[in-house]
Order: sequence, then C-alpha cells, then structure tokens
Amino acid sequence: MKRLNITLLVLLGVTFSTTGTAKVIEKIVAVVNNEIITLSDIHKFKKNIKSGGLVNSALLEMNTSEDLLTNNKKIVNFLIDEKIMDSEVKSKNLEVTFERVEQEIRKITQSNGISRKQLKSTLSQKGVNFSEYQDFMKKSIQRQALISQQITEKIKISDDDLIAFYTSKYGSKSNFFEYTISHILVLDSKHTEENAKERIAGILKKLKSNSNSFEDLATKYSEDPNFTSGGLLGKLKTGEMLKEIESVVVSLPVGESSGIIKTKIGHHIVKLLKKSLIENPKITRQKNEIRGKLMAKYFKQRFRDWLDNKRKTAFIKIN
Repeated sequence: MKRLNITLLVLLGVTFSTTGTAKVIEKIVAVVNNEIITLSDIHKFKKNIKSGGLVNSALLEMNTSEDLLTNNKKIVNFLIDEKIMDSEVKSKNLEVTFERVEQEIRKITQSNGISRKQLKSTLSQKGVNFSEYQDFMKKSIQRQALISQQITEKIKISDDDLIAFYTSKYGSKSNFFEYTISHILVLDSKHTEENAKERIAGILKKLKSNSNSFEDLATKYSEDPNFTSGGLLGKLKTGEMLKEIESVVVSLPVGESSGIIKTKIGHHIVKLLKKSLIENPKITRQKNEIRGKLMAKYFKQRFRDWLDNKRKTAFIKIN
C-alpha cells in the first residue's frame, strides 16, 4: 500500500524533502503508457513553435501553429500522439543507431551547403543544443519509418482517383478524343473567293462520284503548303483543330469525308481516318499535382485514424 501511495505522489509531481515536507518539483499533465508529459514539456513545445524549433512535422500538418499556441489541450494531445508513435517504434523494432542519425545529419549539412559548425551555430541561435538536435533527428527518422510502414505505403492512388478528383473540382469531361485526319485545302490567298468556291466544289463532286480516291484528289489538288502524302494532317486532340473543322469532325463517322468547310485559311474537305478515346490532356499535365493533393488528403485522414486506433489500446491518463 505504501508503494502505491508513493507512485501516486510521483504521478502528481510530488516528492519529499529530507525534512519530511512535500514539495512540487514538476507538474505532470498526462501519462502515456509508461511515459509522462509535464507542464515543462508544454512550455518547451510552445517555445519551439514560436522560434521555429524542433517540432514533429507530420503531426504539425494536422494542426495549425495558431491553434496550438492558444490551446493547451491540443498541445497535450499532440504530445500524446508523439508518445504513442514512439511506443510503436519500439514495439516494431524501428529504432535506429547513432551512426544512422549522423549519416542523416551529414546529408542535411551537405544539401544546405553548410558545415557541422555552422549547423551547431544555427541551432544555438534557436536555443537548441546539438545533443538535443541529435535526439530529435533520431526520433524523426524512427517516426518517419513508422509512418511509411503503417500509413504511406498503404495509400494507393489510381488513375480513376485522379480523374474523379479532377472532374469533381473542375466539372469537366474526363475523356477526350484523338482524331487522325486528312484534308484537301484550297487556299483563299491563291484565288478569288468565287474561284476558290468553284475549285473546292469541283473537287467534292469528283470525290462523291467515286472516280478518284480522297488520297489521289488530295495529292492532285490540295494547296496545303505543308502537304504530306494523301493530305494527312496527323493526330489532333480535342481542342487542337480549327473550331470549324472540329465541329464537323466530332460527328463524322470513321472512314467518311466531310462536305466543304470554310475556315480563315480557305476551303477544306476532311476525311476522318481514326478516332480514339484518350485521357483529358489537362489531367495528364496535372497528374503529379493532383496525386500530391490526394496523397496529402488521404494521409491526414488515415494517419489520424491510425493514431485514434492506437489510443484505444494505450494507457492514457490526462490530469
């Protein structure tokens, strides 16, 4: 019974002096498994937030500095989450050696183009001694390994997820088409308007009579300055064609030719050779950005869920 009373007194931050009088040496605000969180830890945490000192970046992403600085309860929960992570590091044998910590510190100095002495000086200006920094780096490496194993590696983002996100945000169709087309062009710059109309009408008449193939007529009559065999324009995606041509091509059956299409260049007859469904090129260009946003969203959600589940099996006492 006496031993139990002493334990309770220690948890309350009380000890006995040699004269037999009790005095408070530290206020314990929470106990997590066999670790304690003290009032000094809260004060130190606030100091680090204000000075840009040593703070767990993964947990900080789920809070704002302003909230933490004005809410001790949130700080206590933040520190509880840290203790839970450290307990899991031990249980899963993810602890790292001093050599691994030093290796990481060397990488940091090299990537920032500074010496070890300069790093120590910078830390000192923030009120952090080097041994404290080494301890922080060790915990950071271990926690990151834990997060990677338990959270990050289990997040899978498919192309369907990317398309769904893009569509929900921009309200745009997720699929585009790619068209392979050929054309016959009569340039306005080479004819009067009347002669241009007569020339393209004559070509269309020959095409409809089936006396000549589209490719032969293009070779013989097309005035495209960049002419290729058979009048081939190549592969063009939705939005890449002249709007007058695209408005016709979108509903043209594969293998069929159009009527006369007037554009700012001249008069065209087009033939659709192939039509393929493709991914919206805007999504393709933004894939990495979208993936990053989804990863951040899923990470916060799953990390919080993971921590909450671990809290259920941990011993937590908040005074």
